[in-house]
Amino acid sequence: MSDRTSPPADREPPNPHRSEPASDSAWSELERLFPGIVTRDPGELAAFGLDYTRVYAPNASALALPRTTEDVASILAFCNQRRLPVVPSGGRTGLAGGAVAANGELVLSLTRMRRMDPVDTVGNTVRVQAGAVTAAVHEHCEPHGLTWPVDFSSKGSSQVGGNIATNAGGVKVIRYGLTRQWVLGLQVVLADGRVLELGGALEKNNTGADLRQLFIGSEGTLGVITEATLKLSRRPGKLDVFLFAVNDLADVLRLFREVKQTPYLISAYEFFTLSCLQRLMRHRAVRAPFASPSPFYVLLELEGAPSTEALEPWLTSLFERQLVQDGTLAQHSSDAAALWELREGIGESLSATGLPHKNDIALPIAELESFCAEFEQVFSTRYPGLEICLFGHIGDGNLHINVMKPDAMPKEEFLRQAKDRDLDLFALVRAHRGSISAEHGIGLLKRNYLHFTRSKDEIALLHALKQAFDPHGILNPGKVLL
Repeated sequence: MSDRTSPPADREPPNPHRSEPASDSAWSELERLFPGIVTRDPGELAAFGLDYTRVYAPNASALALPRTTEDVASILAFCNQRRLPVVPSGGRTGLAGGAVAANGELVLSLTRMRRMDPVDTVGNTVRVQAGAVTAAVHEHCEPHGLTWPVDFSSKGSSQVGGNIATNAGGVKVIRYGLTRQWVLGLQVVLADGRVLELGGALEKNNTGADLRQLFIGSEGTLGVITEATLKLSRRPGKLDVFLFAVNDLADVLRLFREVKQTPYLISAYEFFTLSCLQRLMRHRAVRAPFASPSPFYVLLELEGAPSTEALEPWLTSLFERQLVQDGTLAQHSSDAAALWELREGIGESLSATGLPHKNDIALPIAELESFCAEFEQVFSTRYPGLEICLFGHIGDGNLHINVMKPDAMPKEEFLRQAKDRDLDLFALVRAHRGSISAEHGIGLLKRNYLHFTRSKDEIALLHALKQAFDPHGILNPGKVLL
């Protein structure tokens, strides 16, 4: 591949947005001024100083656990005056190092801010604090026949503020879109302690540039989200969940094209490889779905079919045309949950059974077939003999690529080789007009490679935004931008 370039790790350009380590006396003063909120307990710092990336060692200087927006504003005003670096923290389920405190920062955790207001069943909205857990929001809305349709495997621990700050994706993007489409209003605290109310519960607000959208997906580098007004959707009606066995990635794509021709809504279209399933079976007590193993599996969720009988002619034709080799349709909700576990348990299982080097890429749907053909050639050349675990939301162009460390290879050597090989993958992604991060964000992990997806002019504008909102560079320093 050509243009395999990235800034040398030992010669990074100067970063005007990176705060210097603070003196111990500054942290002691912060602890004294905010009793019961700020702690320097080593065990707490170790737990809150890292996210699920598990690549970086935690090295936080202090932890703040505010309960209100006023607490957050006061803490940030103090830190801004004294140039103390701050890492905003949610459920810490991220996979790009965006919530890691590795350089002596204050971790500002929103975990105590979990208030959920009554659901507005006329406007179909709910206002919640940033620390509300995603699954708890779903449960809060369910009695009203409503849901916040942001859904992924970490919903039991991820928090709304983190979802918004990373513009989280997940398994239902093909049906509902990304998180930003389901946020009407934000309350945000700027680096200097000023509080902004953006959007409220308005469906329409055509009064200039939408500042709310700047904070969605900014990974806590521009401000700290403390509350959000969420847009809700009616809970879906009857859902049919299928699992199919197919021969290869090309068949995964062929089946997707076929499903798109049906009159039903696709709620999810997920795929995973046999390697993923085998890792899952090693980690959890799940059984193989079919009598014979298959190289690839597709999990499909359809909405709108009037009955199972109405689907039978279409299902029969899939087998007759050899688009699928085996398949099953969930008959009950417990069956559906078991099929979903085969997909949603993969990420945890890969980390529990080995060390994965993760990549999370996105391609335009029209580019998927040509990209996948070239991708398989790149991997057979660049990763000979290594176990590759593929899964993802291929219905929205998102592939999760996990290269597993061989047991005999030292961790440092494996990571060094994997990062070098990434350059070929990122060059291929750029050639197909894709993104090096579909939903995990940039954080620390991908900041050296942002130029594979963003132009020089775009990166310059991102720096200008950072300077405008956080001139002293205290918010999540070193993340996203070099």
